[in-house]
Amino acid sequence: MNSPLLQNTIVIGMQWGDEGKGKIIDWLAQDAQAVIRFQGGHNAGHTITTLRKKLILHLIPSGALNPECQCVIGNGVVLSLQALNTEMAMLKENNIDLAERLHISLNCPLLLPSHEVLDKASDSIGTTLRGIGPAYEDKVARRGLRVGDLLDEKFFCQKASDLLDYHNFLINHYYHQKPVTPNRVIDTCLNLSEKILPLLCDVAMRLHEWHTNKKRLLFEGAQGVLLDIDHGSYPFVTSSNTVAGNAAIGTGFSPLQFNQVIGVCKAYTTRVGEGPFPTEEHNTEGEILRQKGEEVGATTGRQRRCGWLDLFTLRRMVLINSITEIMLTKLDVLDSFAEIPVCIDYSADKTPHYINLPGWQIMTHAVNRYNDLPTQARGYIEYIEDFIGVPITVVSTGKIREHIIVRHSDPYLAAEDQR
Repeated sequence: MNSPLLQNTIVIGMQWGDEGKGKIIDWLAQDAQAVIRFQGGHNAGHTITTLRKKLILHLIPSGALNPECQCVIGNGVVLSLQALNTEMAMLKENNIDLAERLHISLNCPLLLPSHEVLDKASDSIGTTLRGIGPAYEDKVARRGLRVGDLLDEKFFCQKASDLLDYHNFLINHYYHQKPVTPNRVIDTCLNLSEKILPLLCDVAMRLHEWHTNKKRLLFEGAQGVLLDIDHGSYPFVTSSNTVAGNAAIGTGFSPLQFNQVIGVCKAYTTRVGEGPFPTEEHNTEGEILRQKGEEVGATTGRQRRCGWLDLFTLRRMVLINSITEIMLTKLDVLDSFAEIPVCIDYSADKTPHYINLPGWQIMTHAVNRYNDLPTQARGYIEYIEDFIGVPITVVSTGKIREHIIVRHSDPYLAAEDQR
């Protein structure tokens, strides 16, 4: 495959999510023994397109399509039993059986139907309304359930009953919505847990064992770093830490053992939901990006807001996350533009300052050798890596695995050994 994958690698999105991490991780997973998801919930949607079909994963790591790859859900992920069972069933219908290679942390916070009710009643920033925020809120408040609690049915029923009483008080008296039925929620959880309980394990120790045995481990982030609860565009952010540092916290893996942090970045920028987006385009150019990039949310079905690449912010995210390299996606979406603005700075009032780079107006879709790209396209790539200070080692020019350009470690040399 000729991928640049090292032993313990983190892959994160460098923008507001939807950067194409699903494709990149699916491609890298061909050379990995395990893919580990470390945060988020079923509010994330990673799309994997093969020659025959398109699969959208929300909880299960994007290594699922590699039959030799173990899939791990770490303790940083809030887990909906219903969503997980549905996703496992979908994969089984596509002849992907995870029964022997899916591993779930005992410490995953459990997401209940009442969390979704609370989310829908309280949302004001355009979230996915999947209950993610309220589930993390319960975790931080130390009143939440964990998946491992299901191993003791009596204990689970009592703890769930107490939590649902609290939820119903808020739902009924604060939000004036119809409360959930505790017994129905508890019974549903117990029934849904039947296929999940055999998959529970001590993830931290399993990862340590694999690391000791020199396995290649690929740590998968959800959303993007600009949605990080601490470092993103607060308060228009998700409820977890999406930055690379959370790969250790969300799995129990030693932070000293990571060898590589890959940032996945679109050749332009998109955002779903509310919140600031300084380089957004509301004109014809934005609509071209939306249409050609097929910019519709994999989880919500909402149209994404589109705009130009923000190099000033991208460089900051490179520093915060110790990014060692960038994998650039959707280069072909820019094929029709005569000029391509990129943001390189901001004025005091947050107005973006642009530089216009020459476009190429030649089709790059499915190109898989760097030297076959137009001169202007290579200039665009090389300007980005000069500005942000790290190499762009991979360029994606289409949806499927084969639409990949791998470059040498010297970012200015074309890769001559493509498959």
